[in-house]
Amino acid sequence: MPTNSGRATIVDVARAAGTSVSSASVALRGASGVSEPTRERILEAARRLGFRADRQASLLRRQQPRVLGVTFALDQPFHTDVVDNLYRAADGCEHDLVLSAATATRSETDAAESLLRDRARTLLLISPALSERQLAELTTRASVVTIGSQLRAGQADSVRADDQQGITDAVEHLVSLGHRDIAYADGGDCAMSAVRRAAYAEAMRTRGLEPRVIGGAPTEESGIGIADHLLAQGGPPTAVLAHNDMIALGLLLTLRSRGIAVPGEVSVVGYDDTRTAALATVRLTSVSQDAARLARTAVELATTEGEEPSGQDVVVPTRLVVRDTTGPPRE
Repeated sequence: MPTNSGRATIVDVARAAGTSVSSASVALRGASGVSEPTRERILEAARRLGFRADRQASLLRRQQPRVLGVTFALDQPFHTDVVDNLYRAADGCEHDLVLSAATATRSETDAAESLLRDRARTLLLISPALSERQLAELTTRASVVTIGSQLRAGQADSVRADDQQGITDAVEHLVSLGHRDIAYADGGDCAMSAVRRAAYAEAMRTRGLEPRVIGGAPTEESGIGIADHLLAQGGPPTAVLAHNDMIALGLLLTLRSRGIAVPGEVSVVGYDDTRTAALATVRLTSVSQDAARLARTAVELATTEGEEPSGQDVVVPTRLVVRDTTGPPRE
């Protein structure tokens, strides 16, 4: 079924044929690289959906340098995981990456402007902290794909994890262990924070539980402050679900330093499943956004010949990775 642009896109064709976008692109160009049965399945799906490639967009893409400009936040481990996987995906389609970081003293707008000055004609924005107006303006100057954001504007394509499902699965995991007092450590106003916060509240109320949101920011320092706040209230909740792994790590280490057993007294769940979460000294239960698939899909959207940006929104499934920081609640 065509995406929200109303016109069948190559993503629609790939979904209908049960293949990757890159395989659909190969078959539609008549190039080698897919089997004949797969090629026929793709061509049949294209005919059925009425797909027509945009030849002008294809010509422009061939004339442009094979460079993808990437903006990311230097202090977010999940962003670096995505960048690592973007390198692998771009190498597979013979494109180069040019990185431009957002820092405490350099805004994401500055990072994007730097890439545009370097003549990048395609931008990949990881969890962009932009307004709809700013994003729409960027789409008038370059092809744009956002990664890990629900922000929609202009003709930007997007690929994001199913955060609604990810948070719901985390709450269900804790409830299945017997937890009823589950607090949520919020991420403030960063990308997807509102979506995850709302998903937590909905999942709690659906199970007859009272939501308890604690304000915060997507940093380890915020996790430390949240731990201090919970301990100052007397009896802490039996479980805490955090907006991301950084908050969860600050929370986890502070609880342990205060003699609070995790998960014996408090269970902790993070989000993003970063490399730190898997360390033997951490072993944090966390929701994986599948950074590799997000990166691969973003590169496919950005580099597929014959397609112009059309506001496509690709949602990738999440997966709960259970480790050592969750268990039954204290008696």
